[in-house]
Amino acid sequence: MIERNIIINAAREVGFDLVGVVAAQPLDAERKGFNEWLLRGCHSTLEYLERNVDKRFDAGLLVEGARSVVVCAVSYLSPYSRGYAEGCSTKIASYALARDYHLTIKDMLRALAERLREHSKDMRFRAFTDSAPLAEKSHAVRAGLGWIGRNSLLVTPEYGSMLLLGELVIDDVVDEYDRPMEGVGCGACRRCIEACPNGAIMENRSVDTRRCISCRTIEREGANEAITLDGWIFGCDACQTVCPYNRRAPLHANPLFDPLFDPTVLDARAWLDMSDEEFSAMAGATPMTRAGLARIKSNVDL
Repeated sequence: MIERNIIINAAREVGFDLVGVVAAQPLDAERKGFNEWLLRGCHSTLEYLERNVDKRFDAGLLVEGARSVVVCAVSYLSPYSRGYAEGCSTKIASYALARDYHLTIKDMLRALAERLREHSKDMRFRAFTDSAPLAEKSHAVRAGLGWIGRNSLLVTPEYGSMLLLGELVIDDVVDEYDRPMEGVGCGACRRCIEACPNGAIMENRSVDTRRCISCRTIEREGANEAITLDGWIFGCDACQTVCPYNRRAPLHANPLFDPLFDPTVLDARAWLDMSDEEFSAMAGATPMTRAGLARIKSNVDL
């Protein structure tokens, strides 16, 4: 057995801003809602979301012997998260300006696991960050980090929603588990819904990926729907920049999430004229390589 306080302190030592711990149990209510979302076709061409749904909502099926899930979050909020100048045609989601979070958070989670092994030397674990079918936001809500906002993202009182999540699924029991947060939420605020230029945010706190700029610019192939990209060439922060919690949240503290380049100095022509070598030198360590330069150029509108 590991003490919760040991986990909390260790997670903060390696650079996480928030951490909570829950037992590895099935999340039946969340799975039901996800299945309904799939049946409505809101995942569009993202067919990978249809696979391993049971494992997504039951860490015990994903990791043999799982007893607990340690849910960690770290802020990436930078000055670019506050929004771009009116009329900007080369906007980039602010998380994508830093080193690829998959690599950074995996390193942090492994460092956390090594600290925990000092107290439970036989502990086995698996680390995840948007890299396996684990319902990260659902586990974060169960762990008391925040709630699901109207834009379907995890919102926290102190850090808003500009957070990246990572999880350690461990085969050890924790002496005390966290509970969902009470007494906070979005209230009557609908700014995120109103900010989406394509109406992708639905009333049930989910997103229709067919109309989501972020999905269109990064993931979706063969998209036929006529939607505006509103100047976004990789990802989209529109529904987050207007959130009151993000507007008063502090800038990120962990230097591992510092932006690697200034997107505001590059106009549309600079992107269209950019070579593969220039792109690699500037953004090769960022998540932008997921889309690749050719696709990013196709999102640029002169």
